Amino acid sequence: MRAMNIEWFGFAAAFLTSVSFIPQAVMTIRTKNTSGISRGMYSMFTVGVALWLYYGLALGSWPMILANTVTLVLAGTILGLKLRYG
Repeated sequence: MRAMNIEWFGFAAAFLTSVSFIPQAVMTIRTKNTSGISRGMYSMFTVGVALWLYYGLALGSWPMILANTVTLVLAGTILGLKLRYG
């Protein structure tokens, strides 16, 4: 496959994995119920996403940059609510 064609797989993966966090974030923001959310898991996940974002920036990979920026904001929001209300 040509490099440009394979980039679209990256954008599709980025879109799907990032958008998958929206329902959890919306529900958590609305209800402020974080009882079913693991603080340890979300802490490690959020740091991991930040590292993936850094890696994407270092590579100049737009699918990685966009996906991890969106996911970092959503995961960070959920983690912040867990720390505040949990």
